[in-house]
Amino acid sequence: MNTEINYKNNPLNGVGLKALVTELVDHYGFEILYAYLNINCFKTNPSIESSIKFLKKTDWAREKVEAFYMYQYKSLPRASSEQFKVPPRDRIIPDDQKPGEPAELSVEDAEQLNEKRAQKAAEYKKSGSHRYSKKRRDSTDSSDSPNDKNKDPWGKWN
Repeated sequence: MNTEINYKNNPLNGVGLKALVTELVDHYGFEILYAYLNINCFKTNPSIESSIKFLKKTDWAREKVEAFYMYQYKSLPRASSEQFKVPPRDRIIPDDQKPGEPAELSVEDAEQLNEKRAQKAAEYKKSGSHRYSKKRRDSTDSSDSPNDKNKDPWGKWN
């Protein structure tokens, strides 16, 4: 495996969190960032400073913002399934992929996207495909004998 991986084509290379958030806020504003990312630091008393403070402490939120920066603001093609597993700052962007113009986004588009996501999540949950479904079915499908209830009195509600 090559130990000297070149990240130079990654648009996050050399961009600090403050510069990244400032660029996104200047272009899209807090309302659109909240609409697309659903992170409260962009809704409740939003400021660049408070957002940076939160994002520095919260890996999942920072990675979500960094991915938004790469794929919406820099308009790069979606990451491969292999690269998707890697945090955005560590992703290798092929040399033939160059950043483009920022995507045109609106609150209305974000609402439609969120509705589609909610619908997809409901279908996924209903199909029993999610990773905890078997475990939950096993714990709730047991008989209601007194012995089972004594083992786990909350088993019926888990």
